[in-house]
Amino acid sequence: MKTLGTHNYYVYILTNKNKTVLYTGVTNDLKSRLHFHKKPTAPSKAFTTKYKCYFLIYYEHFPDINQAIDREKQIKGYRRLKKENLINEFNPEWKFLNDEI
Repeated sequence: MKTLGTHNYYVYILTNKNKTVLYTGVTNDLKSRLHFHKKPTAPSKAFTTKYKCYFLIYYEHFPDINQAIDREKQIKGYRRLKKENLINEFNPEWKFLNDEI
């Protein structure tokens, strides 16, 4: 069992090269998840594979999985404009952050 406060959970938003599609997910290992989404062996019917959403543009850190899941659900319920506003506050240039993780 991990010590309280040492857990790492992330809610993240990915986009495609043209920044036209947004995908929201949750993970406990952001770097590995980014690699998984881009793997050529990822399931071909997966949303991120189908729409080529490999580029990280937003993330939040949580110490508790339940908080992370609740936040993921909240963001998934947002309309596109609200997601864009969230991204703009965090990453105004919509830079791809994959190499910074």
